Amino acid sequence: MQILVLNSGSTSLKFKVFDGGLRILKEKTIENIGLGAIKSHEQALELVLKEIEPDKIKAVGHRVVHGGNDFFEPTLITPRIIKKLEKYNRLAPLHNPANILGIKASMKLLPKVSNIVCFDTSFFKNLPEKVKVYGLPLKFYKKYGIRRFGFHGLSHQYAAEVAAKKLKKPLSKLKLITCHLGGGSSITAIKNGRPIDTSMGFTPMEGLVMMTRAGDIDPGIITHLISSVRDLSHLLNYESGMKGLSGVSENMRDILRAAKGGNERAKLALEIYCYRIKKYIGAYSAILEGLDGLVFIGAIGYGSKIIREMVVKDLSILEGIKVLAIETNEELIIAREVSKWYNKKQSYGKITKN
Repeated sequence: MQILVLNSGSTSLKFKVFDGGLRILKEKTIENIGLGAIKSHEQALELVLKEIEPDKIKAVGHRVVHGGNDFFEPTLITPRIIKKLEKYNRLAPLHNPANILGIKASMKLLPKVSNIVCFDTSFFKNLPEKVKVYGLPLKFYKKYGIRRFGFHGLSHQYAAEVAAKKLKKPLSKLKLITCHLGGGSSITAIKNGRPIDTSMGFTPMEGLVMMTRAGDIDPGIITHLISSVRDLSHLLNYESGMKGLSGVSENMRDILRAAKGGNERAKLALEIYCYRIKKYIGAYSAILEGLDGLVFIGAIGYGSKIIREMVVKDLSILEGIKVLAIETNEELIIAREVSKWYNKKQSYGKITKN
């Protein structure tokens, strides 16, 4: 069997094809969707299908960022499920709409193949209540489901598993901090294989300063601006973070280049970015009561040695601690879950036929 995994972004479609042993057979990222010759995710997927063997695909796995309280486990997609997922678009506007576009394209172009969604929130399903409950009246948690969900779970899970192998210790006996730094950024404290805290919350806006998202801010700022800013959600999601601070770009390479050239706003943006990460590392070291490894993942975390060095510089709690840079592989985690689902389905089918 072969499994196709699609990771759909707002202007990109990343795909990997895995065989039954979860080995990668083909992978590629199609970019600039809607910005050039490729007009839609459906058109991008048409190009993907020309590069693989569609007849061999037995299931398609998808990454979905936010499933709210309705979805944590891998789920078979149906039109009804899509409608339920769409209500969470407003909580993850940079991700969920694009995720769903990829799912719809797959359902149209591969109508006979099962589509399974895996959720970024799944890894954090069982966070301790003292972590996932906000300081609001408790009814907002119990009745309305407002809680810390956490995101980038597929990436944090993969990083923890690989870190355990590199450290040559069972994951169940490790205390790790994993830093996913990319367009969106989050940091997670993992103890004995389970996440015990994470920086993102009810939405992917909380926590670290990100490329276009503000991260942690005083809620009083929201109430102060709500009457004067026409689209506050757009400001906080698309115009803040490193883009808003630097005035340069939402691309870390551009900001690093500008800072090196003497741009003071870019320098300040980098200081704020790395300071926030350091602060979370310190806090999570305290709640872990020790640390075995610090792991950097994501396009910036893995890809930028400069950022890693800025974060760990003069961080005394890291003395004697292994610092790792790992290229994440969310698609492998998805493929593994899809493979489990498919094999259960096959076994169940054989039983019912008998």
